[in-house]
Amino acid sequence: MEPNPRIITQMIEGEMKQAYVDYAMSVIVGRALPDARDGLKPVHRRILYAMHDSGLFYNKPFKKSAHIVGKVLAETHPHGDLSVYDALVRMTQDFSLRYPLVQGQGNWGSIDGDSAAAYRYTEARLNEMAQAMIADIDKDTVDFQPNFDASLKEPKVLPSKIPNLLVNGSTGIAVGMATNIPTHNISEVCAAVIHLIDNPNAEVEELMQFVPGPDFPTGATIAGRNGILQAYKTGRGKVTVKAVADIEDDRIIVSQIPYMVNKSMMIEEIADHVRDKRIEGIRNIRDESDRTGIRVVIELKQGVEPQVVLNQLYMYSRLKTTFGIIFLALVDGQPQLLTLRTALQEFVKHRQIVVRRRTEYELRIAQERAHVLEGLIIALDNIDDVVEGIRKSKAVADAQNFLMMTFTLTDLQAKSILEMRLQKLASLEQQSIRDEHKELMHKILEYKTILSSEEKILQIIKHETTEVAQKFGDKRKTVLMTTEEDDTILEELIEDKESVVTVTHTGYVKRIPLDVYKQQRRGGKGITGTETKEEDWVEKLFVAHAHDYMLCFTNKGQVHWLKVYEVPEGSRYAKGKPLVNLLSLMEGEKVNAIVPVRIFEPTKFVFMATRMGTVKKTSLESFSRPRRGGIHAVTLDGADELIGAEMTDGTRQIIIATREGMAVRFDENDVRPMGRTAGGVRGIRLKNKDIVVGMEVVDEKKTLLTVTDKGYGKRTEIGEYRLINRGGSGVTNIHLTDKNGLVVGVKAVTQDDELMFLSKNGIVIRTPAAGISVIGRATQGVRIMRLDENDQLMAVESIVKEDAKDLPEINSGPVAPVVDAKKDDQLLDFDDELENIAQQIPDVTKNEKTDGDDFV
Repeated sequence: MEPNPRIITQMIEGEMKQAYVDYAMSVIVGRALPDARDGLKPVHRRILYAMHDSGLFYNKPFKKSAHIVGKVLAETHPHGDLSVYDALVRMTQDFSLRYPLVQGQGNWGSIDGDSAAAYRYTEARLNEMAQAMIADIDKDTVDFQPNFDASLKEPKVLPSKIPNLLVNGSTGIAVGMATNIPTHNISEVCAAVIHLIDNPNAEVEELMQFVPGPDFPTGATIAGRNGILQAYKTGRGKVTVKAVADIEDDRIIVSQIPYMVNKSMMIEEIADHVRDKRIEGIRNIRDESDRTGIRVVIELKQGVEPQVVLNQLYMYSRLKTTFGIIFLALVDGQPQLLTLRTALQEFVKHRQIVVRRRTEYELRIAQERAHVLEGLIIALDNIDDVVEGIRKSKAVADAQNFLMMTFTLTDLQAKSILEMRLQKLASLEQQSIRDEHKELMHKILEYKTILSSEEKILQIIKHETTEVAQKFGDKRKTVLMTTEEDDTILEELIEDKESVVTVTHTGYVKRIPLDVYKQQRRGGKGITGTETKEEDWVEKLFVAHAHDYMLCFTNKGQVHWLKVYEVPEGSRYAKGKPLVNLLSLMEGEKVNAIVPVRIFEPTKFVFMATRMGTVKKTSLESFSRPRRGGIHAVTLDGADELIGAEMTDGTRQIIIATREGMAVRFDENDVRPMGRTAGGVRGIRLKNKDIVVGMEVVDEKKTLLTVTDKGYGKRTEIGEYRLINRGGSGVTNIHLTDKNGLVVGVKAVTQDDELMFLSKNGIVIRTPAAGISVIGRATQGVRIMRLDENDQLMAVESIVKEDAKDLPEINSGPVAPVVDAKKDDQLLDFDDELENIAQQIPDVTKNEKTDGDDFV
């Protein structure tokens, strides 16, 4: 039997291999992976183009989703109708996309996993951002390809002014590979695009100053930066996403959940864990979510510690999830793992091609129109000859030949002249033709200039990207935490070694292992302990173990806990991390005092003072149970604020100073211990609108420095402040006049301390305390800082140098602008000094009156 010539003999292994490769590439390129240029998969691109082709713009009426699905199936996407509708649904959901591309009307599903209504019930149209992605598609900006039956053409990619790959992310499973790109904030991504255009060699770390991390539509919190950095540098990484939960009395309120978590299933999962006794202490769970946002209320049993339950929820439920980042996208039709830098580069390259092709198209159209106008102008300049020649012509072809031969015109120009209406012969119409031609010539020159300069094309991209950021930009939803989450790390596994913790004036904190500092003999030069930014200095320094607590007291009367090991470890030259990034602070809340604690001893106390003169003493043991978001340290009335907190042993003496120059020194035992929620008692009786500006624990070895807002100050021996009962008006701390102003701060200092004075206009003076005179109480002080007319002294702080045995000098690093008070002769004013000496000359009458006025 002879072989059939139509049958091809082929090894089945090779045939199956080739068929599988063809199938895999079809899935990879045609279905599962987004294009790096517009960030869209084919089905999403086809839906947007079909809606654009149907005129479903954001300012036009909605149209049934069934119409959109049918058009896409009939013209470009011959697959199942559910695959098209599911893609359309996802583009409308604000909990799926950071910036939805389609506006929906009807039931489009929910974060609880509810399905959208059938497409015969819902309606949709493009939103403004989607139209920005399709803009200029009719100007030959992108290539088109035949559809599945070659009856129509569809775009291979959209022009896309939006960096959509990063902005809305993408998720897809192909054959042998998958992509999982998180969503980002459009303002941040646009800023990174502009920076990359200006700095083509910018590395990932530099770009992360603009794009610090993903920004999910459901908000939540990302714990740690290591996973983000790895993903942005390599294309793969893993981040921990935590729900936002607040503790209110005996309830846990969940207001934001991790991205792609089904809220209803999450609640059922928590209920299952409670039933199985894996999570204990929960009494009831209620879902109070509505259109305004998510609110899941978890009620706790009486006596249960809320923070423990919350930790269990994070550990066992989907309140904490892991998002695996895979930056896989199509580049030139091939799957490629992208970094943050390459993803932005691909977008910029795409926009360069789009802007160039758009400019070429506009140039071509302008040149064609200018060519026609030039023929019309020639005709208008010779209108009599043109009319006479046309009248003598027997046919249109003869008239056209006459024009071409007589005036050297092209076929197009001659036809345009013959089609010109008689109304164009009016003088105004003639001028409009000439003006249009002139304007077109300017545009042609501009287009040619753009096409001849890549720099101008990049400037256009920057301008359009800036417009996108201004039009669609919004605030970040997802909070980025600097501390890393790791369930395997327990406190018992952390070595309880000693560290040096430094806190700067502007709130930067870090810890350094104590063994970094080598023991030195007296008189040694020391080593640099921290590198601070401009106009900053080390304000507090202490040695603590890794398991110690840092009690952070805020102006709102709250106290927040922070373990020392939670403070990021830095090198001697690092400036540290902002303290506010490590704490859950409310708006307008700032840390005013830090108390390091090793053991919460019941014999120790925390002594506090407020701006309105209230003082309070609370047992240190009362602060031993931390809560997320902090707890009350003192109950404040109205606009009152906590100004200071110090740990004492119950036997110390306290000095409180006011803005109008009064001070009271009293025994700590005059204040009885109170509970955490108590409001305190009167520490000083304030007159008029006076307020407290400082509190210091008495140390007889130190002097009390007082400074005023007009740049005056003095030091006074502690012994000059008589010990009286708390609650009195006190004694005169400084004699105030129009010359020296009001008191802005007090500080207990030694002869060897160095001081920093900061003015309202940002001027900083650094000077030794020894250079400020030690004089009496009722004196006006000496000039310590010369100020401009519109400037005033705002604060005084001491630079911490030494706080532990064998700890060398801590240099504060560069400070600018800093004036050396001694060199510039700004510290002492001779006239002021003479005046203060004169004020201290005994005067029987004056002294008797002063003593009578000062005491209460």
